[in-house]
Amino acid sequence: MAIEKVTLRGVEIYPFSSVDEIINFADENKGILVAVNAEKILNANEVTRPIINNNIGYCDGSGAVLGVKQKGYENACKIAGCELWLHIIARFHSQKSFYLIGAKPQVIEEVVAKLKIEYPDINIVGYRDGYVKTDEEREALIADVVEKKPDVVFVAMGSPKQEILMSEMLKRHKAIYQGLGGSFDVYSGHQKRAPKWWIDHNMEFAYRLIKQPKRITRNFHFIKYAYWLVTKKL
Repeated sequence: MAIEKVTLRGVEIYPFSSVDEIINFADENKGILVAVNAEKILNANEVTRPIINNNIGYCDGSGAVLGVKQKGYENACKIAGCELWLHIIARFHSQKSFYLIGAKPQVIEEVVAKLKIEYPDINIVGYRDGYVKTDEEREALIADVVEKKPDVVFVAMGSPKQEILMSEMLKRHKAIYQGLGGSFDVYSGHQKRAPKWWIDHNMEFAYRLIKQPKRITRNFHFIKYAYWLVTKKL
């Protein structure tokens, strides 16, 4: 399945129009599913940009969607990464094997237990928390993934740490990889996502800002992205 990529300020994104389309594409083209939003486009550098461009960047934010649509891809839609991984499991739980990395030890244990209740036939070949502190631990983790050869690897460590780790793994083992940020915390109930109304109206960022006012300094630079959108300089 050939899909033309869209470039926004040097960041290449696939204009997927549905969750099914991105899952089908990832199944045929093994690589890293990278959630792209305005922040990732603004902060793209010589390390993160090639990882996105050489893999499967998709719109996980209204800013990215607006930019892609401005380039003529009207059917492009927002695909929330915190939902996508669950769609992947729902599709492949009885067909593929999984490896999970991320969050605190208690959280990852709860995530695995909950998945096994929801999908009794799921094949989780390995998992561990996201606190990889030494080079030796990092190498041991990568070696374990290479040995167990999972079909799908989820890494919830935050960006760009998770993308850098997945790119190292991909060099040694081909699979579907996805970075999940804080999704394990949401799935296990340790963190609440925005209510449906905020999500449906592309206001999830505003809800997070209300809940975490300290984020306001982090959001100042979005003014630059809004300027790029208005002046069509993306």
